[in-house]
Amino acid sequence: MNKDLKKRYIMTVVYAVMFVLWTVLVKFVDVQPVGPEGSAVGFATINTAIQSGLPFNFFWYELTQIFGYAALLIAAAFAVTGCIQFITRKSIKKVDRNILTLGCLYILVILLYVFFEKVAVNYRPIIVDLKEGLEASYPSTHTFLILVIVGSALQEIGNYLKNPKLLMALKILGFIVMILTAVGRLLSGVHWFTDIIGGILLSTVLLSLPRAKKQTE
Repeated sequence: MNKDLKKRYIMTVVYAVMFVLWTVLVKFVDVQPVGPEGSAVGFATINTAIQSGLPFNFFWYELTQIFGYAALLIAAAFAVTGCIQFITRKSIKKVDRNILTLGCLYILVILLYVFFEKVAVNYRPIIVDLKEGLEASYPSTHTFLILVIVGSALQEIGNYLKNPKLLMALKILGFIVMILTAVGRLLSGVHWFTDIIGGILLSTVLLSLPRAKKQTE
């Protein structure tokens, strides 16, 4: 194992430990029934102090929803690329390795997304849909999904775009989307501050995972 790969494994473990520790703290530190319907929330003092100045904001909620759809389109574009390569090259072994590892990353994202949607560490600070009632809020899976998909796309896009100006423009746009997602999801009022931090930490774990480089045919 070369030094760069070893370093990436070490950083992945470090980020994973940070996420686990943060989750434990959110679950057990300063837990108070300050959420809707008396639901318990960790770091209640900090969360309620921040949340009190952040009522539901339709603009930021819709903007981050749009970013979510855009992220899914990005994932679909890479998936279609992989399918085309598989059909034209007639072998899964000839599909670019980075596309295959990206597919594995997306599967992991889906599994974690579903897991945290079902396992509630805490609930949203507001009830968005009266029919749904209380909804799992930690970590912000919306933030997590967008950061991982857009972040991984930025890591891979240089393999397929050779125009340096276009590449730089897309990278800048991607970073702006990632920042606006994290900030916007908090400003929308549908997540606690600790949910956003959890989403960022979890996405950092996945983005630090070593992945294969694009092979040449």
